[in-house]
Amino acid sequence: MRRNRIVALAAALAIVAGACASGGSGDGESVDGGSETTSMTVTQVTSSPSEDVPSALDDRIDPSFPEPLVDPSEVVSGGPPPDGIPPIDEPRFLDVDDVDFLEDDEPVLFLELEGEARAYPMQVMIWHEIVNDTVADVPVTVSYCPLCNTAVAYDRRLDDRVLDFGTSGLLFNSALVMYDRQTETLWSHFTGEAVIGHLTGAQLGLFPVATVSWADFRASHPDGLVLSRDTGADRDYGRNPYPGYDDVDTAPFMFDGEVDGRLAAKERVLGIDRADDPVAVRLDALADAGVIDLDVAGEPVVVWVESGTASALDAGTVADGRDVGATGAFVPVVDGRRLDFTRTDDGFVDDETGSRWDVLGRAVDGPLEGEQLDAVVHVDTFWFAWGAFQPDTRIVE
Repeated sequence: MRRNRIVALAAALAIVAGACASGGSGDGESVDGGSETTSMTVTQVTSSPSEDVPSALDDRIDPSFPEPLVDPSEVVSGGPPPDGIPPIDEPRFLDVDDVDFLEDDEPVLFLELEGEARAYPMQVMIWHEIVNDTVADVPVTVSYCPLCNTAVAYDRRLDDRVLDFGTSGLLFNSALVMYDRQTETLWSHFTGEAVIGHLTGAQLGLFPVATVSWADFRASHPDGLVLSRDTGADRDYGRNPYPGYDDVDTAPFMFDGEVDGRLAAKERVLGIDRADDPVAVRLDALADAGVIDLDVAGEPVVVWVESGTASALDAGTVADGRDVGATGAFVPVVDGRRLDFTRTDDGFVDDETGSRWDVLGRAVDGPLEGEQLDAVVHVDTFWFAWGAFQPDTRIVE
């Protein structure tokens, strides 16, 4: 019975891949037929021109390439052609007050640079996977891979280049493989590293990005910008094309590696890797504890979780997904003072001053009101993916 369910799910995902590849232009309509007429553009940094070098999209074993970092035979087609799942290259945004298509518990990807805050709704990201954007004059790419349930944000600047990224249609360890439009090198979404092609070995800088509820983003950043559904593509925004994929008893799609048997393949974990010290925190354990203090590469890190954020991969619509909560990872130090936190019914409270903090690491009440903890790059992901990319990880219960 379980095998039949897995086969059916795999077939459904293949169909979804084909549907994504069909593309099409439109006005950003959603499942309810609404459209957005108040969206705005933001000034974008100009990307570098394409370069006359061999393309890893065309030939993954070109002899001119440096030694690949992964076995080219393990980079496999997920179904769509390059950019068949269309990245968003000209993002349009809405003011928070103009957003009427998100439910309070819907997940959004939160990115903040130099005081500029952006929310990228998961109901859009699940159909596009990549947004090439500019935040605080910094060219960034925000990415989400539904198959490994991982969101990562990168600095698109590499030496004297400004890269922009597309979806290659390829997978490695069931995770999105990106390509840059300048050299058509293949990049791992999970690590931000060039793995096959002209730029093999290059590493993009990573920015902290968190999956939080729309209500939390709206409350903490009322002046922020929200990615619009005015994308130029015709997609059923709001519908989840991967219903049931969040089920821990189902198998990962097109994952041929060996699952680290310490946890179930699709158990949710919070992963952190600092200075080659990878750590995985079981989400169930974190939900029970509320707050867990870690030592990562000799430095203190606090991780926490707060309920109220839906899974994008559970129900037929993103807003109806089960509550998996929102996590945060931070350096628990303010003005040189180490803080200890406890989860309450209304956020998180530090023991030292009694200040109250929100899930985004901002003090919203008390003596430290207005302070912001430094965010730590982390991913909310499935165990099979974290274990595959970080085989030496330790697990925190």
